[in-house]
Amino acid sequence: MSDSVELRLDPAARGGTIPPELYGHFAEHIGRGIYEGLWVGPESSIPNTRGLRNDVLEALRQLDIPVLRWPGGCFADAYHWRDGIGPRDQRPRRRDPIWGNVIETNAFGTHEFMDLVELLGCKAYVAANLGSGTVQEMSDWVEYLTGSADSTLVRERRANGREQPWHIDYLGVGNENWVCGGNMRPEYYADEFRRYNCFVRPPYLKPAIHRIACGPNEADYRWTEVLMERAGTAMDGLSLHAYSLPTGDWKRKGPATGFDENQWFSTLRAAVRMDELITRHSAIMDRTDPDRRVNLVVDEWGAWYDTEPGTNPRFLYQQNTLRDALVAAVTLHIFHQHADRVRMANLAQTINVLQSLILTDGPRMLRTPTYHVFELFKCHQGAERLYVQLSAAPTYTYGADTLPALSVAATRAPDGTVNLTLANLDPHRDHPLSLRVPSNVAAADWRVLTAAAMDAHNTFDEPDRLVPAHLPAPAQEADVLQLNLPAKSVARLSLSPVS
Repeated sequence: MSDSVELRLDPAARGGTIPPELYGHFAEHIGRGIYEGLWVGPESSIPNTRGLRNDVLEALRQLDIPVLRWPGGCFADAYHWRDGIGPRDQRPRRRDPIWGNVIETNAFGTHEFMDLVELLGCKAYVAANLGSGTVQEMSDWVEYLTGSADSTLVRERRANGREQPWHIDYLGVGNENWVCGGNMRPEYYADEFRRYNCFVRPPYLKPAIHRIACGPNEADYRWTEVLMERAGTAMDGLSLHAYSLPTGDWKRKGPATGFDENQWFSTLRAAVRMDELITRHSAIMDRTDPDRRVNLVVDEWGAWYDTEPGTNPRFLYQQNTLRDALVAAVTLHIFHQHADRVRMANLAQTINVLQSLILTDGPRMLRTPTYHVFELFKCHQGAERLYVQLSAAPTYTYGADTLPALSVAATRAPDGTVNLTLANLDPHRDHPLSLRVPSNVAAADWRVLTAAAMDAHNTFDEPDRLVPAHLPAPAQEADVLQLNLPAKSVARLSLSPVS
């Protein structure tokens, strides 16, 4: 056990509000992400509400999901929205050339997605087709969704069962247009964005739709420079995509389970790199947007491994372990630190794809370690950021490389509760912590997610093998709390006001 680290929490030093949208999610038409994951159809024997499976709805509601992005991803720039409206048995069946050459039935379309958003009580982030679509197609979709005038498109929506217009909070104008969205150069995409943008911001929309431009792939800083210089004044947000790969090799990324410490360390190192990416892209954006009006939207992030053996490699199905819990915790803490520029983020993805919250197997469902981190951290949504300092910065060293061992964030809720979330990246060493607290607060809840194995995970036979444990309140001496943060763990400490 290492020497005690003192945590200094300054309740008077406030850092603004944590946007709830930092805890957003992403559901793309890949593998079993939509079909079986979210949608089973109203005739399914799996209990459902208008075709959306009830167990998944309830699990997602428990996270207070703030925003959901759909339908892609690369799928978005091959998706034509008219395929997904009208009677389901009459919708066209299309081959999906992006994700496995499977047949897309279009049973889940615009009305089903907006129904899901309303059932979850979250905001809608719609990714529109710039790559293979047209300006007219995108403009028509916006009118179909949001129009209230007695137009042909509004009449069509009403005939399809929706009388009142929906509100779209965010509209992605294309996706990854540097690759699957058209293999475009940034100069070309900037001009395309400006053209499309003219037709997706009609004056009758109140409140307005926030328009998200396709931003860079990881460290492509030139893309950000060109987009901000040529189209920055026309956008409300610029996306950023960044994934954590154990090997850094897209052809052999590494397994989701059965990995060694080398890949534990390299995956967390890739996650920590998010801070550098945001810092450098933000600095470029500051040159033309010093007031930080334009949001940096990290609308695809998470760990990406080789798919599970025996599954379709284009379905991107992977297990989810304690390592993923640490990736999620560290990344969310980084978003907190950059909340003045990063105002939305979307984990990839919600169910059965990449770093999922939930996995399903027919009628069975389990919550992953990543799910439990989002449940522990949901207290931060909309709360006031507080600054936390460490008296020392313990490190985690593997070979010749070093990472910070601890990651910490703190917020104050409207009722005065102070919540600290903590992550210990070191798989070997516990870290004792001393936290000085005001005399009018007391520890109310101490929950820790950890396990003996680095690749500990839940299975359908043991869905609760890895869940946060409620531990006894930490010992308090005068105004100091004594904590012990176990190796390879994520934790939350709640401090409640006392009279």
